[in-house]
Amino acid sequence: MSALIGESPFFRLLLPVMAGIIVGVLYPVILSAALPLSLCGLLLMLLSFFIHPDSQYNFRWLFGAGICFLLISLSFYQLRQHNKSTQLLTSASPQYDLGILLDIPEIKARSIAVNIKTAPPEERKVILYLAPTDEARKLVPGDEIAFRTRLEPFKNQGNPDDFNYARYMQMKGFAGSGYVPANDWQKTGRQSRSIPVRAQRVRAKALDFYRSFDLESDTYAFICAITLGYKTHLSNDLQEAFRASGTAHILALSGLHVGIIYAVISLLFSFLGKNGYGFIIRQWLTIIALWAFVFVVGMSASVVRAAIMLTLLGIGNLHHRNRFSYNSLAAAAFLILIFRPLYLFDVGFQMSFGAVFAILFFNPKLLRLYKPPNKAVTYIWELFCITTSAQLGVFPLVLYHFGTFPTWFFVSNMLVVPLAGIIIYATFPLILFGLLRALPYGFVSTLYTFFRWAEKILIETLLRIVYFSEAIPGAQITDKKISLIQLIAISLFIYTLSRFFISHRAKPLITALTALLLFQLTLTHKNLTRPEPQLVVFNNSGQSEIAVFHQHKRHYLNFQENNFIPHPEKRIFLLSDNDLTESLTDGQFPVDILILSQQGHFKINRLAELFHPDLIVLDSSIPRRTAAGIARECANLNIELHDVTKNGAFSLKF
Repeated sequence: MSALIGESPFFRLLLPVMAGIIVGVLYPVILSAALPLSLCGLLLMLLSFFIHPDSQYNFRWLFGAGICFLLISLSFYQLRQHNKSTQLLTSASPQYDLGILLDIPEIKARSIAVNIKTAPPEERKVILYLAPTDEARKLVPGDEIAFRTRLEPFKNQGNPDDFNYARYMQMKGFAGSGYVPANDWQKTGRQSRSIPVRAQRVRAKALDFYRSFDLESDTYAFICAITLGYKTHLSNDLQEAFRASGTAHILALSGLHVGIIYAVISLLFSFLGKNGYGFIIRQWLTIIALWAFVFVVGMSASVVRAAIMLTLLGIGNLHHRNRFSYNSLAAAAFLILIFRPLYLFDVGFQMSFGAVFAILFFNPKLLRLYKPPNKAVTYIWELFCITTSAQLGVFPLVLYHFGTFPTWFFVSNMLVVPLAGIIIYATFPLILFGLLRALPYGFVSTLYTFFRWAEKILIETLLRIVYFSEAIPGAQITDKKISLIQLIAISLFIYTLSRFFISHRAKPLITALTALLLFQLTLTHKNLTRPEPQLVVFNNSGQSEIAVFHQHKRHYLNFQENNFIPHPEKRIFLLSDNDLTESLTDGQFPVDILILSQQGHFKINRLAELFHPDLIVLDSSIPRRTAAGIARECANLNIELHDVTKNGAFSLKF
């Protein structure tokens, strides 16, 4: 096994990932060790300079160990600062504060969401939901505003099938959110001039420039996503179509997009030559322009990864080494995780590195399986190999995070990926002639009209392919979510089995079969220990929703209002009509749980006389003011209360 680990790049990258998981588990303990680790690293580095020259070779590891300790302590320090910045000190009443807009405001149905960094000393990233006024719509990144609101930490709704939104926002560095009425904020007139803010202002101007092309909504949203990484305008239906067809990676800026940008930038500086000082200047200018683009599009994990690898490629070109390798991929992961350790748990980070690693691992092996007879077939075969390689790397992650997998990905990607590349290339002349169309030359206007028409046709064709791929029967496997152990087992099986087919050695085959056995055992255990069905009163923002939750799905039954809900052990009554409290009865209804729904004026004293329940459950359709009053009355009567809006969904074995 140790020999297999030493020779396999999969295991060499798996070990730091497992170390990162251990760091996440031991997070509170490790944070306190940041300072001792840094001091230990400095002492080891200092000690290495005092070793006798005759013994320096034997103790050469001291300086390297010191550097490792210093870098690890830097990561721990970053974790501590991140954890501190996401802790919100809540107050009972609204507070005044100053903040700088970090990003482009997002127009929602009932508000305008802005990402704010509050002023020192309590610097926090928060989301403010401003009342939708004309003044709010005119805000741009960098504007400083004074506002008054009560900030709240992010909370999950507590539903059994909900996404962990609070953890997601914490990983993004946000501490909380608050609603700000129109009269409770105003611009101060000052603006931030930091590099990230200026980059976002450029991005906002680019979005406005794209809007001047008069494209249809989906076409405009798509071009914003693949060139600027701005996906706010994408409709839910369009995003779901890309996911179901296996082409969602097109919407996320990654190696394909950044690689094309790099090629175009390098072409623009090609006049500097291919050798000598001109070539050196060309490479550095290309790298600087590439990182300027990275700042503009928001520095997502996949973009930063691609930029680091292309930067290493550019530096390698100076030394006549122009190829990607596992080392450059590992260097990109190392640099990102040093400064953003929590990226290890980011889905985009995992899928980006998983796809590239799989391409480096599988693509050369697949290409050797077949020798195409001509260039056309070669292009198709290479595209098929690289697409299949990437999917082999990400499909375990897709099953782990989403429980779905597109079955026709190899067909849709064969059509969509080349079209996406053509669209990105075609965007550059469209932008160029769009900037020059004010000139009094007829050919400029003609070329601008042509490229706008071509861009529109290309994007519409791509979207038709995506929608058609989504509509094919069996286009997506669903409800196949796997556990972390199963994720590791599947990945281990794929990589070691492929290694066996190449090396024909016993160790990779034994490892693959062991991983397959582990997967089967975990699958059997999962089937034997399925959780029992639950009756759940869901927390669903102002709506009444009661269903049976089983096998990760909501099963809706016809539960009648003002009537008993059938249950094998508990007597549950669903009450939605306050008129029932006016009824006369000689005794009490035997009720264990009373669910109140949709009514704003329940009389708890009267309800206690009619039912005398052990527990009262308020669903999320009850108004907040009414819920507060009911809570006070239940406390006076010593009746247990569960408010799903405040305490999360209520669950009971069914």
